[in-house]
Amino acid sequence: MGLFSQLVTLPLAPVRGALWVTQQLTETAERQFYDPAPVRRELIALEQELVEGRINEQEFDRREDELLDRLEVLEAQQQRIAANGQPPG
Repeated sequence: MGLFSQLVTLPLAPVRGALWVTQQLTETAERQFYDPAPVRRELIALEQELVEGRINEQEFDRREDELLDRLEVLEAQQQRIAANGQPPG
């Protein structure tokens, strides 16, 4: 880019910077939102509740099914993100 182009587009630099920051924040939030790790931690905690007797087998099965369904969806979304480089829209 030449000196003249840089001078002409200089007033837009804060806008470009703000757009870049927004894009980085969005990408980070999407990675965290679609991260299956928290669901895996919930499954571990749920099993611990069953072992400690804080929940019964029926409650465990119900909640485990919900978490496994959620985990399946999140992992599929992670695969799509990895394949396309973009989150599902």
